[in-house]
Amino acid sequence: MIFASDYFKQRFGHKMYKASISLDVTCPNRDGTRGTGGCIFCSAGGSGEFSEAPGNVAFQIDAAIERVRGKAGEDAGYIAYFQSFTNTYCAAEYLDGVLSQAASHPKVEAVSIATRPDCLPDNIVEIISKYSSKIPVFVELGLQTFRDDTAERINRCYKTEEYAQAVDVLHGIGVNVITHIIFGLPGETEEDMLNTVRYAASCGTDGVKFTCLYVLKGTPLETMWREGKVEVLDREEYFEIVGRALELLPEETVVHRLTGDGPKSLLLAPMWTADKRQVVNYINRRFRR
Repeated sequence: MIFASDYFKQRFGHKMYKASISLDVTCPNRDGTRGTGGCIFCSAGGSGEFSEAPGNVAFQIDAAIERVRGKAGEDAGYIAYFQSFTNTYCAAEYLDGVLSQAASHPKVEAVSIATRPDCLPDNIVEIISKYSSKIPVFVELGLQTFRDDTAERINRCYKTEEYAQAVDVLHGIGVNVITHIIFGLPGETEEDMLNTVRYAASCGTDGVKFTCLYVLKGTPLETMWREGKVEVLDREEYFEIVGRALELLPEETVVHRLTGDGPKSLLLAPMWTADKRQVVNYINRRFRR
């Protein structure tokens, strides 16, 4: 196991920062193709509240870089991060165009594409392969859980076996796979959460992003939480699970995130995630000694 900051320094020779980008896309579990309403925890912004507003990709990258320039410094490199919604749920020509803009930006050294395993048809894979031969490409897959019954409860709208197939396809074109996993999903035990980590590792994921389940205003999860049907994890409980999860990962797996933070304007619970500085300090004390 290696943390992403160390991995990026080893691979690129310096710190790397993400320039978050929004595209004009949605998700198949929002538009009726596979379902409606999206995943129960996902906001109207498709988990892209920290991205720039949709528009010209080069302009979005410039704006994102300007936002972090003070802390990043002049020697930093940037990853063009297609973050909001499902970024391969689009025409191949559209994806080709936005990846071309990102890959040709003078400050961009890699590309990361957030998507779903069920949104990788052959023509989309061909486009990703085209760019993976020119620039490092990471594809982030929203697995969240290995349990299909949990997936049904959260309205994920694809079978877990599709994740395993997607990992194989992406590895076949030389793409680095990062897997999103959520701890605290409705009805799951700690062993279920750890089994999701075991499953992702067994499928050969190159990296993981962990986050706790948090409740945002305006989501179906808010209703469940207010009705007492969902409990969120407290900080100690969550990081105890994270600690056990880290022990399950092969030594070559890159840990890209130990927890996430929802937008403060929408966050309802757990409120410990709102104090990012305190959470980062806690993580550094506990996991990076």
